[in-house]
Amino acid sequence: MKNFYDDSPREECGVIGIFAPNEGVARMAFFGLFALQHRGQEAAGIAVSDGAAMSMYKNIGLVSQVFKPETLSGLQGHYAIGHTRYSTTGSSAIRNAQPFMIETMYGPLALAHNGNLVNSAELREEMLRQGVGFSSSSDSEVMTMMLARDSGSTWEERIKDAMQKWVGAYSLVIMTRDTVYAVRDPWGFRPLSVGMLPNGGYAVASETGALRTLGCEAIRDVKPGEIVALSANALRVTQALGPVKPSAMCVFEHIYFARPDQTWDGVNVHAVRQRLGEELAREFLAGMDASSADVVIPVPDSSIPAAIGFARVSGISYNDGFVKNRYVGRTFIEPTDSLRKRGVGMKFNVINENILGKRVIMIDDSIVRGNTTGPLIKLLKNAGAREVHVAITCPPIAHPCFMGVDMGKYDDLIAHKRTVDEIRKFVKADSLTYLSLDGMMRAVGRTDGYCRACFTGNYPVPVDLQSVKTGFEQGTR
Repeated sequence: MKNFYDDSPREECGVIGIFAPNEGVARMAFFGLFALQHRGQEAAGIAVSDGAAMSMYKNIGLVSQVFKPETLSGLQGHYAIGHTRYSTTGSSAIRNAQPFMIETMYGPLALAHNGNLVNSAELREEMLRQGVGFSSSSDSEVMTMMLARDSGSTWEERIKDAMQKWVGAYSLVIMTRDTVYAVRDPWGFRPLSVGMLPNGGYAVASETGALRTLGCEAIRDVKPGEIVALSANALRVTQALGPVKPSAMCVFEHIYFARPDQTWDGVNVHAVRQRLGEELAREFLAGMDASSADVVIPVPDSSIPAAIGFARVSGISYNDGFVKNRYVGRTFIEPTDSLRKRGVGMKFNVINENILGKRVIMIDDSIVRGNTTGPLIKLLKNAGAREVHVAITCPPIAHPCFMGVDMGKYDDLIAHKRTVDEIRKFVKADSLTYLSLDGMMRAVGRTDGYCRACFTGNYPVPVDLQSVKTGFEQGTR
């Protein structure tokens, strides 16, 4: 179920993999997924292996809803992989929940995937012609079946061979009977990090915060094109494919998706977000005097560090303007018609005393479909704000993402259909400022190496804009 009032871009999952002999790996995977809950709220699953047999449990819901003590106690082993999912264009049905687990001629196999293959429809069609059946509409199952059918003599060889055919974004955790593999595409689209557990063994996860939750040390990124094997034979690293130069890491990890304690590509996300706010302030002040505003407020949570940076550079006072209901992000109970009409009012309340009679600068990370910004402005003005100036920490999003982020199609994107001033009028802001592309990259601290296709339309891999999201479900990891 998608949030009926949410305009944010949606990241569809987090993955974790663990080798921890003689420990409760299912419970460890649970706490790792709990730390990754922000990356997906639709479904969760954990698969474990004891070196001989594999078992799994997955279901629809938040991590804490899916797993209970009695569920976890039934998952015994030394190896585990886990997944928390946000459905995008596809259904949140249990058949699309992950990990996928099958029995192969080489033994049991389980896979969990973060990303999106742009050539998955072609791969699926080829396998259907060969008589392979599928139980879901996810390209993650296509990847699982390709590995099961490969003729390589080892799992490393099978994974390496399949990687030659996969085009697009994939950060994977793959579990066999006695090994967990971490695999990252050669472009490096999605994050994946590995670390050493304090009592022996290793863990891999979408974000470093999840690894720190487990007490990991010596954390590093899985490099683009790498296969990292976690097993009793110590950590084995294979450079399966040469990394693409420049890489194409998703810049939205820094802008919105990742937790602020995430370190990726050697850069802390919280620090980047503060610098985004600082750069935004410099560009904002080029067109408006600081004396024309009274207070800077963030739209929580990802915009808080940006608002702090903006206030520091501009000299305009920072304060909280919104209180966010952190428990309304996902519910199985549909609101009534009257509550639905309240829209963002169910997610945000205004601290009236902090904005009454003031000229407000509202900092937000992005505007995607344009469904949220206008209602937020209305909330502020209804609470007594004299003016509301909106400042966004990235450029206009004018192109869809085909690498695993649900930003909608061209017709869904407000910046594809309207100019900045037209967007300003649509959301009823007194002014609207977007951070420039150059300003965004200065904040990240790089001039290249990041995918910026949602802003520029320049995709790092060839994309068939007519067919890539038709017919076969995409973006459901």
